Amino acid sequence: MVAILLELNLFDGCSISESSRAVNLLNMATTTKSKASENSGNGTMTMQSKDQSKKRAASDAAKDLSELFEDGLKDIYWAEKALTKALPKMEKNATADKLKKAISKHLLETENHVKRLEQCFESLELKPKAERCAAMAGLIEEGEHIIEETQEGTVRDAGIIAASQKVEHYEIATYGTLAAFAKVLKYNEALDLLLETLAEEKKCDTDLTALADTNLNTQAK
Repeated sequence: MVAILLELNLFDGCSISESSRAVNLLNMATTTKSKASENSGNGTMTMQSKDQSKKRAASDAAKDLSELFEDGLKDIYWAEKALTKALPKMEKNATADKLKKAISKHLLETENHVKRLEQCFESLELKPKAERCAAMAGLIEEGEHIIEETQEGTVRDAGIIAASQKVEHYEIATYGTLAAFAKVLKYNEALDLLLETLAEEKKCDTDLTALADTNLNTQAK
């Protein structure tokens, strides 16, 4: 563009310094336009990339009950493995001996729950796979906050029981749903394994309620 303007003598009558400044301004304008064009192109590519990601996510969506069941297995498999890491911290911060023992017992059960889920995958000829469970991640985080925001003793124990029962209720709902799916899909081996774990989760919840009722909540007043 500068060359064309020079050929047209548009800089006639200007001093060398003035002409130089004019050329610099034209060069800056050209560069800015070029960058704007590049950014516009990048923006288009970004939007296209987002659209492609959405399409990929849609293609991975469960299309039938068997795929929904498999997704549920991956979800609770992650949740149980995460609990094996969270429970020792809860036991460490509990004060009442009965509560410590209850958590220790459930840790062993949880490790068995992980193994049973792996058996569920194997019964379906699938490789065990964990996918992040947002619900369990939130419940574990809430339990950690309770520990951080309570004084050591009966108040914290009461909070730990409350957090633990929220976890149990989520697991009871999850295993109950997966068992119902397995029954419809005639996954008999998986059904038996899921029902066995469901019974243990219900028993743990009952034990925690009884533990809270043995003056623990009253002492926390």
